[in-house]
Amino acid sequence: MTTPAQILRQYWGHTQFRPLQEDIINAILAGQDTLALLPTGGGKSVCFQVPAMMKEGLCLVVTPLIALMRDQVANLERRGIKAVAIYAGLTNREVEQRLEQARRGHYKFLYVSPERLQSRRFLDYCDGLPVNLLAVDEAHCISQWGYDFRPAYLQIATIRAYFPNVPVLALTASATPLVQEDICRQLLMQHPQVFTKSFTRDNLSYSVLEEESRQDKLKHILDRVPGSAIVYCRNRKRTRQLADLLRMQGISAAHYHAGLPPEERTLRQEEWIHDKVRVIVCTNAFGMGIDKPNVRLVIHYDVPDSPEAYYQEAGRAGRDEQKAYAVLLYNEPELQEMREKIAQQFPSLAEIKHVHQCIVNYLQVATGSSEGMYYDFDINEFVKHFQLNITVAYSAIRIMEQEGVLQLSESVCLPSRVGFITNKETLYAIEELQPSLDPLIKALLRTYEGIFDNEVRIFEKQLARIIRKPEDQVIAQLQQLHQRGIIQYRPKKDEPQLSFLQERLQTHLLRVNMERIAERRRVYTERLDAMFRYVRNKKTCRTQTLVTYFGEQESTPCGICDVCLKNKRKPVKAAEFDEIAAMVMLQLQQPKHLDTLLENLPDVEEERLLEVLQFLVSEEKLIRDHDDILRIN
Repeated sequence: MTTPAQILRQYWGHTQFRPLQEDIINAILAGQDTLALLPTGGGKSVCFQVPAMMKEGLCLVVTPLIALMRDQVANLERRGIKAVAIYAGLTNREVEQRLEQARRGHYKFLYVSPERLQSRRFLDYCDGLPVNLLAVDEAHCISQWGYDFRPAYLQIATIRAYFPNVPVLALTASATPLVQEDICRQLLMQHPQVFTKSFTRDNLSYSVLEEESRQDKLKHILDRVPGSAIVYCRNRKRTRQLADLLRMQGISAAHYHAGLPPEERTLRQEEWIHDKVRVIVCTNAFGMGIDKPNVRLVIHYDVPDSPEAYYQEAGRAGRDEQKAYAVLLYNEPELQEMREKIAQQFPSLAEIKHVHQCIVNYLQVATGSSEGMYYDFDINEFVKHFQLNITVAYSAIRIMEQEGVLQLSESVCLPSRVGFITNKETLYAIEELQPSLDPLIKALLRTYEGIFDNEVRIFEKQLARIIRKPEDQVIAQLQQLHQRGIIQYRPKKDEPQLSFLQERLQTHLLRVNMERIAERRRVYTERLDAMFRYVRNKKTCRTQTLVTYFGEQESTPCGICDVCLKNKRKPVKAAEFDEIAAMVMLQLQQPKHLDTLLENLPDVEEERLLEVLQFLVSEEKLIRDHDDILRIN
């Protein structure tokens, strides 16, 4: 009988499992419901892919991340394993074809979003799907106590009725004890096996720095820690500004957020992965599913709103087990601003209804229509048009998503579509009157089955290769055929898409569970408070603070975070203090930037130099301005 280790070697080329992977696989092979908490980069996908390869049938994988679906399907197919994904942008016919092929045993892995599980079309096929394992990725999304709650996840348990003897594997990188318990309960797990890898990262040094001038500190840190780096920001505009600033300072950098075109996001991601760009400045849209082991530094330019989010993002550093750094920059005004925005992130029912009415007016959606339809939706243009607060508008949309009313997909790529809308006689006439269009017409009819009767997905690059013309010329000819009424041509869309998950209701009939919203606000505030305690903490080891939050009781100081290093450091003795102070005063005969002073005194330990400077500034012997320029008072 084939063993898990043999499957791992045959398909993945690894000679041994990472910690806990084999234990999780054995629990699944024994038919046990299982919850696995593996920190970022812990190899979660192998935990369901290996046992699924050892069993007859199909592994059904539920994940909310379209990009991750595509990446994992592509990775499996490169290994000769049949896999497919069902996501937004596919036609009903394409969905049915994939489900029918899955039912016939054509695939080993079927990836779906949680929203798809409840569609009538999917449920119609459930009885015949030969499912051997149900894998739920990002399982913390099922818990209203989790930091990324998605109500669609609550429906996953109903799918289990179709596959009564199939084990479920829930996977997440971070969950508190309360969330772990809720995951098991919501997924109807029977005597679940729970595997938790320690949240301690022995090679990762955490630091928190209170800084008035974060831009200068950013450059200072990047100069002192060589290697690949990620800089996380809260908003898209700042990612571009900081990347531009770093390039001006001679540091190779690019910015990344969900609003960029897919091709551009892919290009920037690939350039960073292959070390053509050193620093990626990004929002939290970056990082999911990316396996780059040699990231030496993760800097949070803005404070995340939960320890879970911070732990996941910081954990993208040092996956190769070599020394790495996670640095969080903050100032008190920022924390105050975050607390003040809580009310905007949990708007009132009146505010939610107002945003809903603005949306249907903006898109001109008639009552009782638009279920399942996609609309181009630029939220910045939308809020400007109706003079809305963008935080309130975005939060109201997310609440309506959670209530099953609509969905905003920021990274949906809807492929181009073509359908013939003329009769064959007219088509023959066009071929004679416009011979230059004939090759394209023939290529469409021969390449895409059923195109004369239905609208189908087409690829302009493929057509360009077939008729040996440039892609822009093919697009121009498609537009020409569309204008002549020969075809219906819908060019591909990379813009954010808003879709209605149910028939458009009159706004006054909109129902929102405000009790649940109030409870989520309370839980969010608790997570934010926990994050603020972590940031302001000056006494307890950073690693201990984080792992205790996730329920680990037995942990020892890491010895490498900023707090541990400060606790280990002996105070500067009088003679040493006088020596360092004398060197500083000599250097500052002319005012100097802090970075220049540090460079000019390479033999003085940075922390001890900063300690002396802090004392001299507090005693008003030195002046340190907001630009970190030091001068003698």
